[in-house]
Amino acid sequence: MTSSLLTDLYELTMLRAAREAGVADRRCVFEVFARSLPEGRRYGALAGTGRVLEAIADFRFDDSDLRYLRSTGVLDEDTLDHLAQYRFTGDVHGYAEGELYFPNSPVLRVEGTFGNAVLLETVILSIINHDSGVASVGSRMVTAARGRPCIEMGGRRVHEDAAIHAARAAYVVGFDSTSNLAAGAHYRIPVAGTAAHAFTLLFDTEEEAFRAQLASQGTDTALLVDTYDVEQAVRTAVELAGPELGAVRLDSGDLEEQAGSLRKLLDSLGATSTRITATGDLDEYRVEELADAPVDGYGIGTKLVTGGGHPAPGFVYKLVEREGSDGQMHPVGKKSRSKATLGAGKHAYRMLVGGRAHAELVLPGEAEVAEFERELHAELNTAGASADWGRTELRPLQVPLILGGEPVESLSQPELVQQARRRHQESLTELGLSPDDGPDGPVAIPTVTDGTEAARVLR
Repeated sequence: MTSSLLTDLYELTMLRAAREAGVADRRCVFEVFARSLPEGRRYGALAGTGRVLEAIADFRFDDSDLRYLRSTGVLDEDTLDHLAQYRFTGDVHGYAEGELYFPNSPVLRVEGTFGNAVLLETVILSIINHDSGVASVGSRMVTAARGRPCIEMGGRRVHEDAAIHAARAAYVVGFDSTSNLAAGAHYRIPVAGTAAHAFTLLFDTEEEAFRAQLASQGTDTALLVDTYDVEQAVRTAVELAGPELGAVRLDSGDLEEQAGSLRKLLDSLGATSTRITATGDLDEYRVEELADAPVDGYGIGTKLVTGGGHPAPGFVYKLVEREGSDGQMHPVGKKSRSKATLGAGKHAYRMLVGGRAHAELVLPGEAEVAEFERELHAELNTAGASADWGRTELRPLQVPLILGGEPVESLSQPELVQQARRRHQESLTELGLSPDDGPDGPVAIPTVTDGTEAARVLR
């Protein structure tokens, strides 16, 4: 199956009109960015880039695609013949998957002719918006967990394909495993799962259910203890498995209070190494509330895979530069008050001081970097803060992903996911946020566009 019909009709009607007007071959630069972060979010986490590369490689119109498009009566034969030969032949630069982003961060830059690049808008945005929505809330959950392992288990709450991609995005930002076998098979994500309440209810007694699970899965399994009476279930579990019982799972009730009681009970029974896993409609706020509770791990589903109230981060795909009739490139952008777009293809850098992120620097071209450095240096000297200049580093954020229509790296999806997972952790470390700061707060670093503004940040 191709990815070409994962798009909106107006991409194709624009292509037809542009070809008829003789401007479809004009060179263009499109950028993907979000104008803002959801209220309370300190940062966003970029995910889905590896999937975008797959979608672009598969973006071609086969015979069945063309038959369908012909049946709509919207496109002429000349446009259909053009689509039959379509391949993306341009360049894509972007933030590495797993990287943090902020308002107006140009996370992807797509360069090519209008006719070549405009068709990719919908498929790129559908992937980046979905995966980054999951990754952004998932990163907050991992931070709130303070090193305790998190299991993604939301596959029953979203579309079956979205569940696979949600598991991927969650793993990129630090989740340890998933309950989704398809995600495990395709992306080599560790899988986890033991038993649900239905298994306990299948047996005449809870003891029979525990015996069966232990016989099948061994003593390191996690027994679900809140089907009936929690305390009695724990006593039965330890009696059957001994102190080597791997874990007990709580899925309802006052988790904080119950976790404390269970820890004392387990310890009194000699099961001092038995872990307590909490599940049950958790989000980053509930995980934060459990920070001081004796919980050893979390299973998180609905609030993760649906983006924690913000399933679409609001990424847009905007034309920011195009070739004019004079053959030169010109910045372009909307002027509307609430949706104005800064023209020109931009380059982005994370401004670090002593390894700590201080600002997101967005400049309209590489040539502007030297001018920015001179301007910043002058500002810092004037302010008597030149010592900071020596510790300032501009880390380039955009890397080449596709050049001339060909992927720069030929990594497998599991390799891309592992690479993204490392990038996310490194970027979070640069930000220097502490779990004790809490989930919500102001945007962690400002987005700046000139040296004067950057000097104010450093001062």
